[in-house]
Amino acid sequence: MERIAIDMDEVMADTAATHVEWYNRDYHDHLNIAELQGATLVQARPGRKQEIESYYGREDFFRQLKVMEHSQEVIRELSEHYEIYITTAAMEVPASFRAKYDWLRENFGFLSDMNFVFCGDKSIVRADYMIDDNVKQLRRFQGQGILFTAPHNVRETGVVRVNNWPEARAWFMDKTRLDGKENIESDGGMRCSMNA
Repeated sequence: MERIAIDMDEVMADTAATHVEWYNRDYHDHLNIAELQGATLVQARPGRKQEIESYYGREDFFRQLKVMEHSQEVIRELSEHYEIYITTAAMEVPASFRAKYDWLRENFGFLSDMNFVFCGDKSIVRADYMIDDNVKQLRRFQGQGILFTAPHNVRETGVVRVNNWPEARAWFMDKTRLDGKENIESDGGMRCSMNA
């Protein structure tokens, strides 16, 4: 069975939307996601860099991330055809470990927590596919990288991209159907040659 490594932030968890919501609430701003096209929140509000980055040190921030639309149903469906591993670069934000683990258990409890990988550089991950919003992680990855669209990466080119979870489902299910067809044709050929 082929293996898919899936990033958490901006792929399963709508981190940008939660970040903007909290930032607007705490600093009485009116920033919206459309303003982040091709930029991070810090790049959009450089004068508030310290305040924006301070959320990453708060465990409650990671516990309250919104679930990316359709991620639960699609990942559940994919888990019937692929081994699923959640690979999150938690080393960048050590305060997030427990909160991310609890968030995954709460929202993706159908996955084994033995398949949660908290790491830094994802080039160590052995999988056939990786879905991530960070093109740098995908470039280091040895398998097929798939960029999940997030506000900060809309201008990235030269990569396989899915814009949402229904597109990810279609991409992987098409692959499963093609692989199944090739296996049937291959088996048919073997049977013919064995019977000859």
